[in-house]
Amino acid sequence: MKVLLDRWQFGVTITYHFLFVPLTIGLAFLVAVMQVLAYRRRDEVWERLTRFFGTLFLINFAMGVVTGIVQEFQFGMNWSNYSVFVGNIFGAPLAMEGLLAFFAESTFIALWLFGRDRLPPLAHTLSICVVSLGTVVSAFFILTANAWMQHPVGYRIAGGKAELTDFWAVLRNDTLWAEFSHTVLAALVTGAMVVLGVSGWQLLRGRHVAAFTRSARLAAGVALVCTVLVMVTGDLQARLMDTQQPMKMAAAEAVYRTQAGASFSLLTIGNLSGQPVFQVRIPHLLSLIATLSWNGTVDGITQVQNAEAARYGPGGYVPVLWVTYWSFRLMVGFGFVMLAASAWALWRSRRGRRKALELGRWTLWFLVACIITPFLANTSGWLFTEMGRQPWIVYGLMKTGAGISPSVSTADVAITLAGFVLLYTVLGVIDVVLMYRAARGGLGDAGEPRPPGPRGDPAATELVY
Repeated sequence: MKVLLDRWQFGVTITYHFLFVPLTIGLAFLVAVMQVLAYRRRDEVWERLTRFFGTLFLINFAMGVVTGIVQEFQFGMNWSNYSVFVGNIFGAPLAMEGLLAFFAESTFIALWLFGRDRLPPLAHTLSICVVSLGTVVSAFFILTANAWMQHPVGYRIAGGKAELTDFWAVLRNDTLWAEFSHTVLAALVTGAMVVLGVSGWQLLRGRHVAAFTRSARLAAGVALVCTVLVMVTGDLQARLMDTQQPMKMAAAEAVYRTQAGASFSLLTIGNLSGQPVFQVRIPHLLSLIATLSWNGTVDGITQVQNAEAARYGPGGYVPVLWVTYWSFRLMVGFGFVMLAASAWALWRSRRGRRKALELGRWTLWFLVACIITPFLANTSGWLFTEMGRQPWIVYGLMKTGAGISPSVSTADVAITLAGFVLLYTVLGVIDVVLMYRAARGGLGDAGEPRPPGPRGDPAATELVY
């Protein structure tokens, strides 16, 4: 019971925190792009858009910092055995994340925020670019630790603890680079879909149409390109997963017996472990995803369970099937929704290149609704990655039950879990209210087209386009 509560507590807090992480990375990148455009073109509209979406970024960044601090305490309080086991490995990347990335982000955010009218324009522009780079570097070092949990490398076991023997092997971990590229690209999609949705909302209100048409075009282009790249990196991850964690791939498909030319299940209604009521399957697709071969062999749950029991000892090595099965499909499904939404928005915007975004009200409302899709996709993907690894907290080295703190009582965990749920609910309401109020605001007069000047002065109409 205590292990379950510990897992729920960490799961609730990390899932809530992970809502802010990809949005921080994505918004930082898009705000930096807008700031560069404003600087290079001496464009007041891009400058106003930078301030507008920069406010959303700052709110999200602050909330991410507040919720992220909790994770540090949980490692020591709820997962002390785990912290002792991995501390020698995690010390270097987490210290580098804090000292190099997070401190750099905080410093240059302050320079960008308070130096707008004090720094030279180039220095001010570069400050937000450094912030964007810092968010990516921060993600890299955090994912270095997570990738080691998925695929441990560069270590030895001494005195019941994992000791670092080759830091460069940890940084060269193929799981790290696949996970890092996939996560950062997904973060860019998250930021782009939020910018696209907010821009669509402003267009529905008829506010600063020319300005928000620009931001919508930029966001749609970034979302489309990055969604395609997310799918490519996801395919690379799937093939690594089939080699390194075959049980996760088998559980994602609820494949019980090893088979060649395995089909991919788009939808299953009924018992995943028995005879389903209804299924939609694509022949050979699972083998193509896992092995790049039409008739490639995909290991089944039964065979992988027997192999892991023989290697690691008696026990159950099958994760919760319905979680892995449905989280994988939700992740992929929402990805295709974002692909379609961004492609449609970009295509319609290119048709009306010299006009406002040529989208109907229903399409604009759909883009607004799509704001939630990257968060659902990210959460589903994270659940699949972490839950699919169970019962391992460090794959092949430490089981989850062995990582908890023996001195913390079940009652303490239950009370703090309830407290965190209450606190995070309040924080969530505050965040939504602040983001809504910031998104509801306008850009000021600079976001609206000015009336034509004398003799058709082009400077008087440049803000329209």
